[in-house]
Amino acid sequence: MDEVSTIGLDIAKAVFQVHGVDDAGAVVIRKRVSRTKVLEFFADLPPCLIGIEACPSAHHWGRELQALGHTVKLMPPSYVKAYLKRSKNDANDAAAICEAVTRPSMRFVPIKTKEQQTALMLHRTRQLLVRQRTMLSNALRGHLAELGVVSAKGRNGMGELLRIIADGADNRVPPAVHGILDVLARQYSAIGAEIGSIDKSILALHRSCEASRRLAEIPGIGPIGATAMVAEIGDWKTFSSGRSLAAWIGLVPKQHTTGGKDRLGSITKQGNRYLRWLLVVGAMAVIRYAKKHGTKNRPWLARLMERRPTKVVAVALANKIARMAWAIMVHGERYKEPKLLLAA
Repeated sequence: MDEVSTIGLDIAKAVFQVHGVDDAGAVVIRKRVSRTKVLEFFADLPPCLIGIEACPSAHHWGRELQALGHTVKLMPPSYVKAYLKRSKNDANDAAAICEAVTRPSMRFVPIKTKEQQTALMLHRTRQLLVRQRTMLSNALRGHLAELGVVSAKGRNGMGELLRIIADGADNRVPPAVHGILDVLARQYSAIGAEIGSIDKSILALHRSCEASRRLAEIPGIGPIGATAMVAEIGDWKTFSSGRSLAAWIGLVPKQHTTGGKDRLGSITKQGNRYLRWLLVVGAMAVIRYAKKHGTKNRPWLARLMERRPTKVVAVALANKIARMAWAIMVHGERYKEPKLLLAA
């Protein structure tokens, strides 16, 4: 056991699978370890390289094993799958992880700190509540539409429906149905209040983080987007260029190239779905502002809006925002408005 140099660790809820090899690649450990015995098991081993598939609890185990003196590397599960032999089981998964972590071409996931994971919990909780609020909104609109009560789109229209339910005097809403709608309306309002509370926490986090404040200066990135990027990305120098960051987020075209012929399709939608959604929403806000106030100081955006649909422009702008964010964070600079805007 003292000869072990590389370990593949397949983590689970209760039982972990360990696959270890020596410098020559010979298997020296193949063992199942209970969750309560993991740290005790690795504390008895000499420092070695440990590979783990990236998942929510992998960051915790990565920090714990690093504290014991081991070198821990997290890998995307989709990249490890290519090294899986025959049937899928815990032992084969651990062997595949052990093989993948030694490959020089393998890409690794940085281990997140507790502070990063804390910030992401705020964002994920907020996203969950926003989805639940949307479900309640759709339910209320659907139920009332069946009774002939239809309102405008957006929050103003939803506010009108809530006032109708709270009033209770509208003859279009039968008394037997009013109680059920009132339950949904109370749930909708309660979730809205909880989202507001989380927004205040995110804003406080944003104000206390210098990197987040610099990112928020970029048009299209607000406090929510800035804190999410700081928490998700961590070390910006992990990416060699702004395009690498945009590709990780999934904002670059798919490629199907063969025989020297380049074929580019829609965006890959790989990587971080949450950051991609925030950047595209932020880009749409910039486009709406540009349509209202003009784009003479941003000719690139103006030319693109003339020849492409709005949503295509939003994705292109989101890609550009991601690249600007990378440049600002890597070089320690602040956002500067285009020179044309300063000359105006």
